[in-house]
Amino acid sequence: MESSPLNRLPQDTLHQIFLSLPLHQIIVCKSVCKYLRSTLSSPSFLHLISTSQSHVFPLIALRPSHRSHAHSQSSPHPALHVFDPLLHRWLRFPLGFLPFPSLLPITSSHGLLYLWASSTSSPSQGHGNGVPKPSSGNSNNNKTLIVCNPLTRQYEALPQLGSAWSRHGSVLVGRRPSQVLVLTELATLYSTTNSWLKFSSNLPSKPRSPVLIDNFILALCDVGSPWRSQWKMFKSMVMDTEHLFTQKWTRLEKHEWGDVFDIIRRPRLLVGGKNRVLMIGGLKSSYSLHSACSTILILRLDLESLEWDEAGRMPQEMYRYFQDSSKFKVFGGRNRVCFSAKRVGRLVLWESFEENGCAKSEWRWIDCVPGNGDGLCRGFLLEAQLSAVP
Repeated sequence: MESSPLNRLPQDTLHQIFLSLPLHQIIVCKSVCKYLRSTLSSPSFLHLISTSQSHVFPLIALRPSHRSHAHSQSSPHPALHVFDPLLHRWLRFPLGFLPFPSLLPITSSHGLLYLWASSTSSPSQGHGNGVPKPSSGNSNNNKTLIVCNPLTRQYEALPQLGSAWSRHGSVLVGRRPSQVLVLTELATLYSTTNSWLKFSSNLPSKPRSPVLIDNFILALCDVGSPWRSQWKMFKSMVMDTEHLFTQKWTRLEKHEWGDVFDIIRRPRLLVGGKNRVLMIGGLKSSYSLHSACSTILILRLDLESLEWDEAGRMPQEMYRYFQDSSKFKVFGGRNRVCFSAKRVGRLVLWESFEENGCAKSEWRWIDCVPGNGDGLCRGFLLEAQLSAVP
């Protein structure tokens, strides 16, 4: 590379050349040589990328279930499996740079990956350069939330928590890496710089698929009887500082919604785009207690007007693989939603987009799912970014 004409180009020119490439090609170029790695990792280049929405790498990441994770042996080469919906292929992000023998990816936000980690040591906080220090006490009962950028291998460790929070809590992440909440039926933990603040939740039941949108949480709760479920939506504000944090839940409903919660079996919530939330579940063919479902329905709620509209229905040629499964998993969000079920062996992907000013959507299969076992996959969206800093 010392004799390469590339070295004689001004840095600004190099930056403009590589800014014309998609993010996944920039990542590949970083592995060519030390010179390109240094150039494409410079603060000035990362600043240019951060101002360009075209350099967000939209991916669908898989995560193991708590049960399979607990019974699996620690891998000497841990990795995150992701699917690129633009190139329609699977990729693998190595996670060996994290000094933990046990890692469980759970969610992401603004280009950063969040994982539950457990080990016999407690890492010093930093950007991947800290040396783990011995911890006191029984480490088997402690879990640590790790936030990292899998592209740059920078990471930070949040204060430790008991293992019960990792088994039963839902992790929600805001716009800042430090705005992390762990939500259960009875309590909510809110992260600060060096500790966790605990607040009472007092929800009527265990929250299903809670989502964090801007400064409030939405969750579904079952307010019915042991014999018949009755789902309702609840809302809670989340202020930006620990001194103003509140945890008061209110039921979100309108008379105009009618029977919107009665026509869907086992509903789930996902974050939608443009101040919207998605509700997904099986579409009942009747109001009877054990009514069969005719397909899987995606509804969309506009959070400003509080009006529902239908975003999509799974085609019958796809749904016939799901109709014999009592449970199926839904993950993703915004304009991409994935579906998995036992014994299906592959994923269904729903995507929405605009074409010539008109809203459209399409359904397609995702094959060759890595390590899918019985086919019941779980996951989340990872909008990878080189400029994201833990």
